[in-house]
Amino acid sequence: MAAFGIATGGAAAVAADELVPQLVESRFASQLSALTDTLWGAEAQPEASKRLGWVHPAAASRPLIEPILALRDELRAQGVDRVVLAGMGGSSLAPEVITRTAGVELTVLDSTDPTMVHRAVEDRIEATVLVVSSKSGSTLETDSQRRIFEAAFTAAGIDPATRIVVVTDPGSPLDGSAREAGYRVFNADPNVGGRYSALTAFGLVPSGLAGVDILSLLDDAEATEAELAEDDDANPALVLGAALGGTKPLRNKIVIVDEGSGLVGFGDWAEQLIAESTGKHGQGILPVVAHPGDADATGGWDDVLLVRLVEDLDAPAGADSDAAVKDQVLLSGSLGTQFAIWEHATAVAGQLLGINPFDQPDVEAAKVAARGLLDATPEPETPLAVDGAVELRASASIAGGITDLRSGLAALFGALGPRSYVAVQAYLDRIGLVDLAEVRGPLAAALQRPVTFGWGPRFLHSTGQFHKGGPAEGAFLQLSATDGNDLQIPEREFTFGELIQAQADGDAQVLADHELPVLRLRFTNTETGLAQLREALAQL
Repeated sequence: MAAFGIATGGAAAVAADELVPQLVESRFASQLSALTDTLWGAEAQPEASKRLGWVHPAAASRPLIEPILALRDELRAQGVDRVVLAGMGGSSLAPEVITRTAGVELTVLDSTDPTMVHRAVEDRIEATVLVVSSKSGSTLETDSQRRIFEAAFTAAGIDPATRIVVVTDPGSPLDGSAREAGYRVFNADPNVGGRYSALTAFGLVPSGLAGVDILSLLDDAEATEAELAEDDDANPALVLGAALGGTKPLRNKIVIVDEGSGLVGFGDWAEQLIAESTGKHGQGILPVVAHPGDADATGGWDDVLLVRLVEDLDAPAGADSDAAVKDQVLLSGSLGTQFAIWEHATAVAGQLLGINPFDQPDVEAAKVAARGLLDATPEPETPLAVDGAVELRASASIAGGITDLRSGLAALFGALGPRSYVAVQAYLDRIGLVDLAEVRGPLAAALQRPVTFGWGPRFLHSTGQFHKGGPAEGAFLQLSATDGNDLQIPEREFTFGELIQAQADGDAQVLADHELPVLRLRFTNTETGLAQLREALAQL
Protein backbone atom coordinates (compact mmCIF):
# COMPACT_ATOMS: atom_id res chain seq x y z
CA MET A 1 0.00 0.00 0.00
CA ALA A 2 1.37 3.40 -0.97
CA ALA A 3 1.58 5.95 1.83
CA PHE A 4 -0.42 9.12 1.40
CA GLY A 5 -2.47 11.50 3.49
CA ILE A 6 -5.15 14.10 2.94
CA ALA A 7 -6.94 16.56 5.22
CA THR A 8 -9.39 19.36 4.52
CA GLY A 9 -10.50 22.54 6.24
CA GLY A 10 -13.11 25.25 5.81
CA ALA A 11 -15.02 25.25 2.52
CA ALA A 12 -13.01 22.24 1.30
CA ALA A 13 -14.14 20.19 4.29
CA VAL A 14 -17.77 21.27 3.77
CA ALA A 15 -17.59 20.26 0.11
CA ALA A 16 -16.03 16.90 0.94
CA ASP A 17 -18.57 16.17 3.68
CA GLU A 18 -21.45 16.89 1.31
CA LEU A 19 -20.21 15.47 -1.98
CA VAL A 20 -18.02 12.47 -1.16
CA PRO A 21 -20.97 10.42 0.19
CA GLN A 22 -22.83 11.20 -3.04
CA LEU A 23 -19.84 10.09 -5.10
CA VAL A 24 -19.62 6.92 -3.02
CA GLU A 25 -23.33 6.21 -3.48
CA SER A 26 -23.08 6.70 -7.26
CA ARG A 27 -20.04 4.38 -7.32
CA PHE A 28 -17.93 6.93 -9.18
CA ALA A 29 -14.58 5.44 -8.10
CA SER A 30 -15.34 1.84 -9.01
CA GLN A 31 -16.96 2.90 -12.28
CA LEU A 32 -13.88 4.92 -13.19
CA SER A 33 -11.72 1.93 -12.33
CA ALA A 34 -13.90 -0.11 -14.67
CA LEU A 35 -13.25 2.50 -17.41
CA THR A 36 -16.88 3.58 -17.61
CA ASP A 37 -16.87 6.28 -20.27
CA THR A 38 -20.31 7.74 -19.55
CA LEU A 39 -19.40 9.33 -16.19
CA TRP A 40 -19.17 12.82 -17.74
CA GLY A 41 -22.34 12.67 -19.81
CA ALA A 42 -23.36 11.67 -23.30
CA GLU A 43 -21.63 14.59 -25.00
CA ALA A 44 -18.26 13.73 -23.44
CA GLN A 45 -18.58 9.97 -23.98
CA PRO A 46 -16.96 9.76 -27.44
CA GLU A 47 -13.80 11.51 -26.17
CA ALA A 48 -13.79 9.76 -22.80
CA SER A 49 -14.05 6.37 -24.48
CA LYS A 50 -10.53 6.79 -25.89
CA ARG A 51 -8.92 8.72 -23.01
CA LEU A 52 -9.03 6.44 -19.94
CA GLY A 53 -5.78 4.51 -20.36
CA TRP A 54 -4.25 6.53 -17.49
CA VAL A 55 -6.56 4.87 -14.94
CA HIS A 56 -4.47 1.69 -14.99
CA PRO A 57 -1.13 2.71 -16.52
CA ALA A 58 0.91 -0.30 -15.45
CA ALA A 59 -0.50 -2.66 -18.09
CA ALA A 60 0.85 -0.53 -20.92
CA SER A 61 3.87 0.89 -19.11
CA ARG A 62 5.54 -2.09 -17.43
CA PRO A 63 6.62 -3.67 -20.73
CA LEU A 64 8.51 -0.42 -21.46
CA ILE A 65 10.75 -0.61 -18.40
CA GLU A 66 13.21 -3.23 -19.67
CA PRO A 67 13.83 -1.69 -23.12
CA ILE A 68 14.18 1.80 -21.61
CA LEU A 69 16.80 0.62 -19.13
CA ALA A 70 18.57 -1.45 -21.79
CA LEU A 71 18.81 1.61 -24.04
CA ARG A 72 20.08 3.71 -21.15
CA ASP A 73 22.85 1.19 -20.46
CA GLU A 74 23.72 0.98 -24.17
CA LEU A 75 24.01 4.75 -24.48
CA ARG A 76 26.06 5.13 -21.31
CA ALA A 77 28.46 2.48 -22.51
CA GLN A 78 29.04 4.76 -25.50
CA GLY A 79 29.61 7.79 -23.27
CA VAL A 80 26.18 9.25 -24.02
CA ASP A 81 24.84 10.40 -20.67
CA ARG A 82 23.22 13.80 -21.37
CA VAL A 83 19.51 13.56 -22.11
CA VAL A 84 17.66 16.41 -23.83
CA LEU A 85 13.87 16.29 -24.01
CA ALA A 86 12.07 18.10 -26.83
CA GLY A 87 8.43 18.20 -25.80
CA MET A 88 5.61 20.54 -24.84
CA GLY A 89 2.90 20.58 -22.15
CA GLY A 90 2.37 17.29 -20.36
CA SER A 91 5.06 15.66 -22.49
CA SER A 92 7.71 17.80 -20.80
CA LEU A 93 6.25 18.84 -17.44
CA ALA A 94 5.94 15.34 -16.00
CA PRO A 95 9.52 14.25 -16.87
CA GLU A 96 10.80 17.55 -15.48
CA VAL A 97 9.13 16.91 -12.12
CA ILE A 98 10.18 13.25 -12.10
CA THR A 99 13.86 13.96 -12.75
CA ARG A 100 14.10 17.02 -10.49
CA THR A 101 12.49 15.11 -7.63
CA ALA A 102 14.92 12.24 -8.20
CA GLY A 103 17.87 14.63 -8.41
CA VAL A 104 19.05 13.55 -11.87
CA GLU A 105 19.91 15.76 -14.84
CA LEU A 106 17.48 16.26 -17.71
CA THR A 107 17.64 19.17 -20.13
CA VAL A 108 14.04 20.07 -20.92
CA LEU A 109 13.73 22.00 -24.16
CA ASP A 110 10.11 23.13 -24.15
CA SER A 111 10.65 26.51 -25.77
CA THR A 112 11.24 28.12 -29.14
CA ASP A 113 13.30 30.91 -27.57
CA PRO A 114 16.47 30.98 -29.71
CA THR A 115 18.75 31.50 -26.70
CA MET A 116 17.37 28.38 -25.02
CA VAL A 117 17.66 26.39 -28.22
CA HIS A 118 21.24 27.60 -28.77
CA ARG A 119 22.19 26.53 -25.26
CA ALA A 120 20.62 23.09 -25.56
CA VAL A 121 22.23 22.34 -28.93
CA GLU A 122 25.71 23.60 -28.13
CA ASP A 123 26.19 21.85 -24.78
CA ARG A 124 28.08 18.50 -24.99
CA ILE A 125 26.54 17.42 -28.29
CA GLU A 126 28.93 14.45 -28.43
CA ALA A 127 27.42 13.08 -25.18
CA THR A 128 23.79 13.92 -25.98
CA VAL A 129 20.74 11.85 -26.78
CA LEU A 130 17.59 13.70 -27.84
CA VAL A 131 14.16 12.41 -26.84
CA VAL A 132 11.47 13.81 -29.12
CA SER A 133 8.05 13.54 -27.46
CA SER A 134 4.87 14.39 -29.35
CA LYS A 135 1.56 12.59 -29.02
CA SER A 136 0.19 13.88 -32.30
CA GLY A 137 3.55 13.86 -34.03
CA SER A 138 2.83 17.24 -35.57
CA THR A 139 3.70 19.69 -32.79
CA LEU A 140 5.42 22.64 -34.46
CA GLU A 141 7.79 23.41 -31.58
CA THR A 142 8.93 19.80 -31.23
CA ASP A 143 9.38 19.39 -34.98
CA SER A 144 11.56 22.53 -35.07
CA GLN A 145 13.67 21.31 -32.15
CA ARG A 146 14.19 17.93 -33.81
CA ARG A 147 15.33 19.61 -37.01
CA ILE A 148 17.98 21.71 -35.28
CA PHE A 149 19.37 18.70 -33.41
CA GLU A 150 19.47 16.59 -36.54
CA ALA A 151 21.60 19.30 -38.14
CA ALA A 152 23.81 19.59 -35.04
CA PHE A 153 24.42 15.83 -34.84
CA THR A 154 25.24 15.68 -38.54
CA ALA A 155 27.63 18.64 -38.26
CA ALA A 156 29.41 16.86 -35.40
CA GLY A 157 29.85 13.71 -37.51
CA ILE A 158 27.20 11.80 -35.55
CA ASP A 159 24.50 9.77 -37.24
CA PRO A 160 21.21 11.25 -35.92
CA ALA A 161 19.63 7.80 -35.99
CA THR A 162 21.94 6.76 -33.16
CA ARG A 163 21.08 9.75 -30.98
CA ILE A 164 17.38 10.48 -31.46
CA VAL A 165 14.68 8.59 -29.58
CA VAL A 166 11.04 9.24 -30.42
CA VAL A 167 8.01 8.90 -28.15
CA THR A 168 4.69 9.17 -29.95
CA ASP A 169 1.35 7.50 -30.48
CA PRO A 170 1.27 4.49 -32.79
CA GLY A 171 0.31 5.52 -36.29
CA SER A 172 1.05 9.22 -35.80
CA PRO A 173 2.86 11.11 -38.59
CA LEU A 174 5.98 11.12 -36.42
CA ASP A 175 5.75 7.37 -35.81
CA GLY A 176 6.03 6.64 -39.51
CA SER A 177 8.69 9.21 -40.38
CA ALA A 178 10.84 8.31 -37.36
CA ARG A 179 10.87 4.60 -38.19
CA GLU A 180 11.68 5.40 -41.80
CA ALA A 181 14.63 7.53 -40.63
CA GLY A 182 15.87 4.67 -38.44
CA TYR A 183 15.20 6.36 -35.10
CA ARG A 184 14.36 4.34 -32.03
CA VAL A 185 10.64 4.65 -31.32
CA PHE A 186 8.67 4.05 -28.14
CA ASN A 187 4.93 4.04 -28.72
CA ALA A 188 2.77 5.48 -25.95
CA ASP A 189 -0.71 4.31 -25.05
CA PRO A 190 -2.97 6.14 -27.53
CA ASN A 191 -5.81 6.04 -24.98
CA VAL A 192 -4.13 8.63 -22.76
CA GLY A 193 -4.23 12.39 -23.30
CA GLY A 194 -1.01 14.35 -23.00
CA ARG A 195 -1.67 15.92 -19.61
CA TYR A 196 -2.54 12.51 -18.08
CA SER A 197 0.57 10.87 -19.55
CA ALA A 198 3.01 11.11 -16.60
CA LEU A 199 3.12 7.35 -16.06
CA THR A 200 3.15 6.41 -19.74
CA ALA A 201 6.03 6.35 -22.22
CA PHE A 202 6.00 10.17 -22.27
CA GLY A 203 7.02 10.32 -18.62
CA LEU A 204 9.02 7.12 -18.37
CA VAL A 205 11.29 7.19 -21.44
CA PRO A 206 13.14 10.49 -20.82
CA SER A 207 13.15 9.94 -17.06
CA GLY A 208 14.47 6.41 -17.34
CA LEU A 209 17.18 7.37 -19.82
CA ALA A 210 18.22 10.17 -17.44
CA GLY A 211 18.65 7.70 -14.57
CA VAL A 212 15.42 7.71 -12.57
CA ASP A 213 14.20 4.53 -10.87
CA ILE A 214 11.08 4.43 -13.02
CA LEU A 215 10.07 0.98 -11.78
CA SER A 216 9.59 2.31 -8.24
CA LEU A 217 7.67 5.28 -9.60
CA LEU A 218 5.27 2.95 -11.39
CA ASP A 219 5.06 0.66 -8.36
CA ASP A 220 3.98 3.56 -6.12
CA ALA A 221 1.24 4.58 -8.50
CA GLU A 222 0.00 1.05 -8.95
CA ALA A 223 -0.07 0.49 -5.19
CA THR A 224 -2.45 3.43 -4.90
CA GLU A 225 -4.88 2.10 -7.51
CA ALA A 226 -6.74 -0.15 -5.09
CA GLU A 227 -7.58 2.75 -2.76
CA LEU A 228 -8.55 4.98 -5.67
CA ALA A 229 -10.97 2.33 -6.97
CA GLU A 230 -12.82 2.05 -3.65
CA ASP A 231 -16.23 3.63 -3.18
CA ASP A 232 -15.26 4.83 0.26
CA ASP A 233 -15.38 8.13 2.12
CA ALA A 234 -11.61 7.92 2.71
CA ASN A 235 -10.75 7.71 -1.00
CA PRO A 236 -8.29 10.62 -1.42
CA ALA A 237 -9.24 11.28 -5.04
CA LEU A 238 -12.90 11.69 -4.11
CA VAL A 239 -11.96 14.05 -1.27
CA LEU A 240 -9.57 16.13 -3.39
CA GLY A 241 -11.93 16.15 -6.37
CA ALA A 242 -14.83 17.31 -4.20
CA ALA A 243 -12.69 20.10 -2.76
CA LEU A 244 -11.50 21.19 -6.20
CA GLY A 245 -14.83 21.16 -7.96
CA GLY A 246 -17.48 21.38 -5.28
CA THR A 247 -16.98 24.34 -2.93
CA LYS A 248 -19.98 26.66 -2.67
CA PRO A 249 -19.60 29.27 -3.91
CA LEU A 250 -16.88 27.77 -6.08
CA ARG A 251 -13.32 28.70 -5.08
CA ASN A 252 -12.24 28.68 -8.70
CA LYS A 253 -8.60 29.55 -7.99
CA ILE A 254 -6.51 26.96 -6.20
CA VAL A 255 -3.19 28.15 -4.85
CA ILE A 256 -0.71 25.27 -4.72
CA VAL A 257 1.98 25.77 -2.09
CA ASP A 258 4.83 23.34 -1.48
CA GLU A 259 5.78 23.20 2.18
CA GLY A 260 8.59 20.66 2.08
CA SER A 261 6.87 17.79 0.24
CA GLY A 262 10.07 16.79 -1.56
CA LEU A 263 8.22 16.83 -4.89
CA VAL A 264 10.27 19.37 -6.83
CA GLY A 265 8.16 21.42 -9.21
CA PHE A 266 5.02 19.34 -8.71
CA GLY A 267 2.81 22.44 -8.77
CA ASP A 268 3.81 23.14 -12.39
CA TRP A 269 2.61 19.69 -13.44
CA ALA A 270 -0.63 19.95 -11.44
CA GLU A 271 -1.20 23.42 -12.91
CA GLN A 272 -1.39 22.15 -16.48
CA LEU A 273 -3.47 19.11 -15.52
CA ILE A 274 -6.16 21.12 -13.72
CA ALA A 275 -6.21 24.20 -15.96
CA GLU A 276 -6.39 22.38 -19.27
CA SER A 277 -8.86 19.78 -18.00
CA THR A 278 -11.36 22.17 -16.42
CA GLY A 279 -10.98 25.57 -18.14
CA LYS A 280 -13.66 25.55 -20.82
CA HIS A 281 -17.17 26.77 -21.59
CA GLY A 282 -16.71 29.77 -19.33
CA GLN A 283 -15.91 27.85 -16.19
CA GLY A 284 -13.06 25.98 -14.58
CA ILE A 285 -10.39 26.03 -11.90
CA LEU A 286 -7.27 28.20 -12.16
CA PRO A 287 -4.20 26.73 -10.43
CA VAL A 288 -1.73 29.27 -9.03
CA VAL A 289 1.73 28.00 -8.08
CA ALA A 290 2.96 30.03 -5.11
CA HIS A 291 5.51 30.03 -2.30
CA PRO A 292 4.69 29.87 1.42
CA GLY A 293 4.00 33.38 2.70
CA ASP A 294 2.93 34.83 -0.66
CA ALA A 295 -0.13 37.04 -0.42
CA ASP A 296 -2.32 34.66 -2.39
CA ALA A 297 -1.04 31.68 -0.39
CA THR A 298 -2.12 32.80 3.07
CA GLY A 299 -5.87 32.20 2.78
CA GLY A 300 -8.81 34.46 3.36
CA TRP A 301 -9.76 35.34 -0.23
CA ASP A 302 -13.28 34.08 -0.94
CA ASP A 303 -12.47 32.78 -4.43
CA VAL A 304 -9.25 30.98 -3.44
CA LEU A 305 -8.68 27.46 -2.12
CA LEU A 306 -5.26 26.58 -0.70
CA VAL A 307 -3.67 23.23 -1.56
CA ARG A 308 -0.62 22.62 0.63
CA LEU A 309 1.83 19.87 -0.31
CA VAL A 310 3.58 18.58 2.80
CA GLU A 311 5.97 15.79 3.69
CA ASP A 312 4.13 14.66 6.81
CA LEU A 313 0.42 15.27 7.23
CA ASP A 314 0.68 15.09 11.01
CA ALA A 315 3.32 17.85 11.18
CA PRO A 316 3.15 20.02 8.06
CA ALA A 317 5.78 22.68 7.75
CA GLY A 318 4.32 26.06 8.57
CA ALA A 319 0.97 24.66 9.72
CA ASP A 320 -1.11 27.20 11.61
CA SER A 321 -3.43 26.92 14.55
CA ASP A 322 -6.42 27.88 12.39
CA ALA A 323 -5.84 25.06 9.90
CA ALA A 324 -9.24 23.55 10.66
CA VAL A 325 -11.11 26.65 9.49
CA LYS A 326 -8.99 27.61 6.48
CA ASP A 327 -10.34 26.87 3.02
CA GLN A 328 -7.63 24.34 2.25
CA VAL A 329 -6.49 20.85 1.44
CA LEU A 330 -3.31 19.31 2.84
CA LEU A 331 -1.71 16.47 0.89
CA SER A 332 1.26 14.17 1.41
CA GLY A 333 2.56 11.23 -0.58
CA SER A 334 5.23 9.99 -2.96
CA LEU A 335 5.43 11.28 -6.52
CA GLY A 336 3.88 8.25 -8.21
CA THR A 337 1.08 8.28 -5.65
CA GLN A 338 0.41 11.99 -6.15
CA PHE A 339 0.32 11.62 -9.94
CA ALA A 340 -2.40 8.99 -9.59
CA ILE A 341 -4.44 10.89 -6.97
CA TRP A 342 -4.47 14.16 -8.89
CA GLU A 343 -5.42 12.52 -12.18
CA HIS A 344 -8.36 10.74 -10.54
CA ALA A 345 -9.35 13.87 -8.62
CA THR A 346 -9.40 15.88 -11.84
CA ALA A 347 -11.82 13.37 -13.32
CA VAL A 348 -14.01 13.81 -10.22
CA ALA A 349 -13.86 17.61 -10.45
CA GLY A 350 -14.81 17.44 -14.11
CA GLN A 351 -17.99 15.57 -13.32
CA LEU A 352 -18.91 17.96 -10.51
CA LEU A 353 -18.38 20.94 -12.80
CA GLY A 354 -20.33 19.32 -15.61
CA ILE A 355 -17.48 19.49 -18.12
CA ASN A 356 -15.47 17.01 -20.16
CA PRO A 357 -12.02 16.80 -18.52
CA PHE A 358 -10.42 15.19 -21.58
CA ASP A 359 -10.87 17.76 -24.33
CA GLN A 360 -9.17 21.12 -24.92
CA PRO A 361 -11.38 23.06 -27.35
CA ASP A 362 -9.47 26.36 -27.14
CA VAL A 363 -5.85 25.21 -27.39
CA GLU A 364 -5.80 25.10 -31.16
CA ALA A 365 -6.83 28.76 -31.61
CA ALA A 366 -3.45 30.22 -30.60
CA LYS A 367 -1.61 27.67 -32.76
CA VAL A 368 -3.68 28.60 -35.79
CA ALA A 369 -3.16 32.32 -35.17
CA ALA A 370 0.62 31.86 -34.83
CA ARG A 371 0.82 29.81 -38.00
CA GLY A 372 -1.23 32.40 -39.84
CA LEU A 373 1.19 35.12 -38.80
CA LEU A 374 4.17 33.06 -39.96
CA ASP A 375 2.59 32.33 -43.32
CA ALA A 376 1.38 35.88 -43.92
CA THR A 377 4.51 37.75 -42.77
CA PRO A 378 2.45 40.86 -41.89
CA GLU A 379 3.84 44.36 -41.69
CA PRO A 380 5.39 45.15 -38.29
CA GLU A 381 2.77 46.44 -35.86
CA THR A 382 3.40 50.00 -34.68
CA PRO A 383 3.59 50.18 -30.87
CA LEU A 384 1.24 52.40 -28.91
CA ALA A 385 4.23 53.86 -27.11
CA VAL A 386 7.95 53.35 -26.60
CA ASP A 387 9.41 53.79 -23.13
CA GLY A 388 13.18 53.29 -23.09
CA ALA A 389 13.80 49.68 -24.07
CA VAL A 390 10.10 48.78 -23.90
CA GLU A 391 7.64 48.83 -26.79
CA LEU A 392 4.03 48.81 -25.58
CA ARG A 393 1.05 47.31 -27.37
CA ALA A 394 -2.37 46.53 -25.90
CA SER A 395 -5.82 45.17 -26.63
CA ALA A 396 -8.39 47.77 -27.61
CA SER A 397 -10.21 47.67 -24.28
CA ILE A 398 -7.26 49.20 -22.41
CA ALA A 399 -5.24 50.91 -25.18
CA GLY A 400 -6.58 54.42 -24.70
CA GLY A 401 -4.25 56.73 -22.81
CA ILE A 402 -1.20 54.45 -22.75
CA THR A 403 1.86 56.65 -23.19
CA ASP A 404 4.56 54.84 -21.22
CA LEU A 405 5.21 51.74 -19.14
CA ARG A 406 3.64 53.07 -15.96
CA SER A 407 0.40 54.12 -17.69
CA GLY A 408 0.30 50.79 -19.50
CA LEU A 409 0.49 48.83 -16.27
CA ALA A 410 -2.10 51.14 -14.69
CA ALA A 411 -4.48 50.49 -17.59
CA LEU A 412 -4.06 46.72 -17.35
CA PHE A 413 -4.39 46.47 -13.59
CA GLY A 414 -7.23 49.00 -13.61
CA ALA A 415 -9.25 46.42 -15.52
CA LEU A 416 -9.16 43.98 -12.59
CA GLY A 417 -12.42 43.07 -10.88
CA PRO A 418 -13.06 41.51 -7.46
CA ARG A 419 -12.59 37.95 -8.80
CA SER A 420 -9.90 38.67 -11.41
CA TYR A 421 -6.46 37.16 -11.75
CA VAL A 422 -3.32 38.34 -13.53
CA ALA A 423 -1.34 36.07 -15.84
CA VAL A 424 2.26 37.05 -16.52
CA GLN A 425 3.35 35.40 -19.77
CA ALA A 426 7.08 35.46 -20.47
CA TYR A 427 8.09 34.49 -24.02
CA LEU A 428 11.73 34.60 -22.94
CA ASP A 429 14.65 32.38 -21.99
CA ARG A 430 13.31 30.54 -18.94
CA ILE A 431 16.72 29.12 -18.01
CA GLY A 432 18.78 32.29 -18.26
CA LEU A 433 16.02 34.44 -16.77
CA VAL A 434 14.69 31.96 -14.23
CA ASP A 435 14.60 34.59 -11.45
CA LEU A 436 12.03 36.57 -13.42
CA ALA A 437 9.34 34.26 -12.08
CA GLU A 438 9.90 35.81 -8.66
CA VAL A 439 7.95 38.92 -9.72
CA ARG A 440 4.80 36.87 -9.16
CA GLY A 441 4.65 36.99 -5.36
CA PRO A 442 5.22 40.76 -4.89
CA LEU A 443 2.75 41.50 -7.69
CA ALA A 444 0.06 39.43 -5.97
CA ALA A 445 0.73 41.36 -2.77
CA ALA A 446 0.49 44.72 -4.51
CA LEU A 447 -2.72 43.86 -6.37
CA GLN A 448 -4.30 41.64 -3.71
CA ARG A 449 -5.30 39.26 -6.46
CA PRO A 450 -3.94 35.86 -7.53
CA VAL A 451 -1.11 36.04 -10.07
CA THR A 452 0.13 33.23 -12.29
CA PHE A 453 3.45 33.12 -14.11
CA GLY A 454 3.93 31.12 -17.29
CA TRP A 455 6.82 30.67 -19.69
CA GLY A 456 5.81 30.91 -23.33
CA PRO A 457 5.20 29.04 -25.46
CA ARG A 458 4.96 26.05 -23.13
CA PHE A 459 1.91 27.37 -21.25
CA LEU A 460 0.01 27.47 -24.55
CA HIS A 461 -0.17 23.68 -24.26
CA SER A 462 -1.59 23.80 -20.73
CA THR A 463 -2.93 26.89 -18.97
CA GLY A 464 -3.53 28.55 -22.33
CA GLN A 465 -6.73 26.51 -22.52
CA PHE A 466 -8.02 28.07 -19.29
CA HIS A 467 -7.10 31.59 -20.38
CA LYS A 468 -9.45 31.41 -23.37
CA GLY A 469 -12.01 28.84 -22.28
CA GLY A 470 -12.32 29.49 -18.55
CA PRO A 471 -14.08 32.33 -16.72
CA ALA A 472 -13.40 35.71 -18.36
CA GLU A 473 -11.55 36.98 -15.29
CA GLY A 474 -7.96 37.23 -16.54
CA ALA A 475 -5.74 40.22 -17.24
CA PHE A 476 -2.66 39.35 -19.26
CA LEU A 477 0.84 40.84 -19.09
CA GLN A 478 2.85 39.49 -22.01
CA LEU A 479 6.64 39.83 -22.19
CA SER A 480 8.78 39.20 -25.28
CA ALA A 481 12.08 40.44 -26.73
CA THR A 482 13.73 41.17 -30.06
CA ASP A 483 17.40 41.40 -29.08
CA GLY A 484 18.41 37.74 -28.85
CA ASN A 485 20.72 35.89 -31.23
CA ASP A 486 18.32 34.29 -33.69
CA LEU A 487 18.59 30.79 -35.10
CA GLN A 488 17.34 29.47 -38.43
CA ILE A 489 15.16 26.37 -38.36
CA PRO A 490 16.47 23.89 -40.92
CA GLU A 491 14.21 23.46 -43.97
CA ARG A 492 11.81 26.11 -42.68
CA GLU A 493 11.22 29.61 -43.99
CA PHE A 494 11.25 31.13 -40.52
CA THR A 495 13.62 31.35 -37.56
CA PHE A 496 13.12 30.43 -33.92
CA GLY A 497 12.93 34.13 -33.10
CA GLU A 498 10.20 34.65 -35.66
CA LEU A 499 8.37 31.57 -34.43
CA ILE A 500 8.29 32.56 -30.76
CA GLN A 501 7.21 36.11 -31.63
CA ALA A 502 4.42 34.75 -33.83
CA GLN A 503 3.32 32.52 -30.96
CA ALA A 504 3.23 35.50 -28.59
CA ASP A 505 1.40 37.70 -31.07
CA GLY A 506 -1.03 34.95 -32.00
CA ASP A 507 -1.92 34.25 -28.38
CA ALA A 508 -2.43 37.96 -27.68
CA GLN A 509 -4.67 38.19 -30.73
CA VAL A 510 -6.87 35.32 -29.55
CA LEU A 511 -7.10 36.76 -26.02
CA ALA A 512 -8.09 40.15 -27.44
CA ASP A 513 -10.69 38.45 -29.64
CA HIS A 514 -12.18 37.12 -26.39
CA GLU A 515 -12.36 40.77 -25.21
CA LEU A 516 -9.80 40.15 -22.47
CA PRO A 517 -7.33 42.89 -21.41
CA VAL A 518 -3.80 42.29 -22.72
CA LEU A 519 -0.71 44.46 -22.26
CA ARG A 520 2.21 43.43 -24.46
CA LEU A 521 5.72 44.55 -23.56
CA ARG A 522 8.39 43.89 -26.18
CA PHE A 523 11.95 44.50 -25.05
CA THR A 524 14.42 45.88 -27.56
CA ASN A 525 17.07 45.25 -24.90
CA THR A 526 16.02 42.49 -22.53
CA GLU A 527 18.24 43.41 -19.59
CA THR A 528 17.29 47.09 -19.69
CA GLY A 529 13.62 46.39 -20.35
CA LEU A 530 13.33 43.95 -17.46
CA ALA A 531 15.01 46.46 -15.15
CA GLN A 532 12.43 49.04 -16.20
CA LEU A 533 9.61 46.57 -15.58
CA ARG A 534 10.88 45.58 -12.14
CA GLU A 535 11.16 49.24 -11.15
CA ALA A 536 7.66 50.01 -12.39
CA LEU A 537 6.17 47.00 -10.58
CA ALA A 538 7.94 47.96 -7.36
CA GLN A 539 6.13 51.32 -7.44
CA LEU A 540 2.63 49.82 -7.54
